[in-house]
Amino acid sequence: MTAIPLGLPWVPVRPIAERRVSRRIQVGPVAVGGGAPVSVQSMTTTRTSDIGATLQQIAELTASGCQIVRVACPTQDDADALPVIARKSQIPVIADIHFQPKYVFAAIEAGCAAVRVNPGNIKQFDDKVKEIAKAAKDHGTPIRIGVNAGSLDRRLLQKYGRATPEALAESALWEASLFEEHGLGDIKISVKHNDPVVMVEAYRRLAAQCDYPLHLGVTEAGPAFQGTVKSAVAFGALLSEGIGDTIRVSLSAPPVEEIKVGIQILQALGLRERRLEIVSCPSCGRAQVDVYKLAEEVTAGLEGLEVPLRVAVMGCVVNGPGEAREADLGVASGNGKGQIFVKGEVVRTVPESKIVETLVDEAMRIAEQMEKDGASGEPAVTVS
Repeated sequence: MTAIPLGLPWVPVRPIAERRVSRRIQVGPVAVGGGAPVSVQSMTTTRTSDIGATLQQIAELTASGCQIVRVACPTQDDADALPVIARKSQIPVIADIHFQPKYVFAAIEAGCAAVRVNPGNIKQFDDKVKEIAKAAKDHGTPIRIGVNAGSLDRRLLQKYGRATPEALAESALWEASLFEEHGLGDIKISVKHNDPVVMVEAYRRLAAQCDYPLHLGVTEAGPAFQGTVKSAVAFGALLSEGIGDTIRVSLSAPPVEEIKVGIQILQALGLRERRLEIVSCPSCGRAQVDVYKLAEEVTAGLEGLEVPLRVAVMGCVVNGPGEAREADLGVASGNGKGQIFVKGEVVRTVPESKIVETLVDEAMRIAEQMEKDGASGEPAVTVS
């Protein structure tokens, strides 16, 4: 029995770019901007007036890693539900207000952690800024100015002809200046568009002209696959330039899926500590096992694992051994068997039918040791 250290030298992940300097606001206990970690948020799909269903969905989002949640407030019944939801939610609640400025005041009074306003579709919004600013200051409630391409102020549509990057940025900065005139500086801005190219350019313009924290989003991004691609492209471009303080992946899918994608984007960019990561080859004519099936079974077997573990599932002799050695745990498969690697060392060779079982067992053993060592120590694995 030989002990092999799980100890390839730990190399800290370097930030993909220096973060843009911005002011910091507090959305409840979550800091946004000013160098705080990029947070992930989503929005409930329930009727806010259905308090039980809304709190249940918030609980599911919280369990998936959501840090801030937004709830819609289009009716008085929704506004009446906000005090209970804000009080019982495990994470900060942002009220999403359109059309009726009276609900902005209701959300502030309800104790929401922040309020999102869309100036483009709130009647006589500019006339209410002074009152909103006073109420927000009195309660310590940040305001998110959310400009959307689909509801851009008609004055700017007339000026630019359509929702251009210039129009989106100008709208947001104009509204922010009105709040600033009345002494409210706890402001976060978003300028969303369904075209990632337009969206990216709008945020670049904002980043160059202000120090407000920025909430990134591609609005109406589409079904899960399309929306994931659009969001990953747009967020990757901006975050790689240090732009962005909080994100929401907008998908035509259950809200929990938005959180999963958002977290994966941040992990891929080195902006969040990685958790479980499955590295698997795309398969080709060299593969001697069913890589797709193997990767799916390993992923299912390790679902819920929280430690930072990279698992490589490889199907041939070309890249397999090298990739498996670079991972924390891996298998290089072929000829009806699999070589199991732990931190670069072959610890055993098993029949193909035992690969999944062996990988899952090794992963659980490593995870248990990592948790004992604070997920950063140098545990050892026994070779038999």
